[in-house]
Amino acid sequence: MLKRRDLITAAIATSLTLACVSMAEQASGILDSTVWQWADMKVRKTEVGERRDIVQQPTRTLDELEMHITTLNPHLASHAPHTHPNEEMVILKEGTLKAHVNGKEVVVNAGGILFFASMQPHAVQNIGDVPATYFVINWSSPGAKTKKIPAPPSGQSAQ
Repeated sequence: MLKRRDLITAAIATSLTLACVSMAEQASGILDSTVWQWADMKVRKTEVGERRDIVQQPTRTLDELEMHITTLNPHLASHAPHTHPNEEMVILKEGTLKAHVNGKEVVVNAGGILFFASMQPHAVQNIGDVPATYFVINWSSPGAKTKKIPAPPSGQSAQ
């Protein structure tokens, strides 16, 4: 039969364990639940528009979560088509993009969402006459940054 002393000891041990786990996560740079306000984001001018960096750090389940917001000036590309091991999602807030998605060109309007799988060629270009603003979310699954991920066979199509 459990005694009051046993319950108190268990409660103290549990509290200390949770506090130590929380402190270890903070010390290791693990991203905790948070909110970013648009007004607080610093704007950095780039050669093709501007960028707002949000976060780039590990989470409890990812080696790295990186998020930023790009505003791409009219008729400019962010960069040439490229690949990388991390996966990426782009959410178009405003404007019109032409996206290079695994060998195909696709027009994306405001509200559209792009997903770029690991090691598949991708890029975006603003084809409109006004700036295009989009949210970029990149994530690296555990071990993905260090393991060699092969490119998929050519000829896969975008949806």
